[in-house]
Amino acid sequence: MNREQAWQLLNEYTRNDSLIKHALAVEAAMRHYARLGGHDEQTWSVVGLLHDFDYERWPEPPDHTRQGAEILRRAGVNEEIVSAVLSHAQWNQAEYPLDRPIRKTLFAVDELCGFLVAVALVRPDRLRGLEPPSVRKKMKDKRFAAAVSREDITRGAELLGLELNQHIANCIAAMQPVADQLGLA
Repeated sequence: MNREQAWQLLNEYTRNDSLIKHALAVEAAMRHYARLGGHDEQTWSVVGLLHDFDYERWPEPPDHTRQGAEILRRAGVNEEIVSAVLSHAQWNQAEYPLDRPIRKTLFAVDELCGFLVAVALVRPDRLRGLEPPSVRKKMKDKRFAAAVSREDITRGAELLGLELNQHIANCIAAMQPVADQLGLA
């Protein structure tokens, strides 16, 4: 599956603008990490776009991810993509562990990208000039973006073998080129 096909599938199953923007943010972060690690950027991009494409129709576990996986398999999508999408949900990690770079990275960027969007939305300059210490300060406020798991953000950095500030900086850098599409310019 190429990026255009993934984009079409995302838009077929997802109408919510915030979910589409989340997919774009995660795609940007996945592409950035693929480039850093010398991985296939298109595959990683597709995983980022599609990781939550079924969420609007099937938001409850375990249907979320499993319904999408069946749709992807029927479409003949590469199993590496399907298994990466499945692996980002904790209820699938016994069968699809975070044991490969693409899986680790999707898990690591998913929650963080959501949190970075929330932080950027309350700043006058949005993503421009956003620094890791400001993000870490917001992470300490449990009421801010309360649905975002701080533990998953921290675990994600650990899975990538990065210090948390570096992981945050990487995701900010990844999202800046798509800030207009994210409404964060």
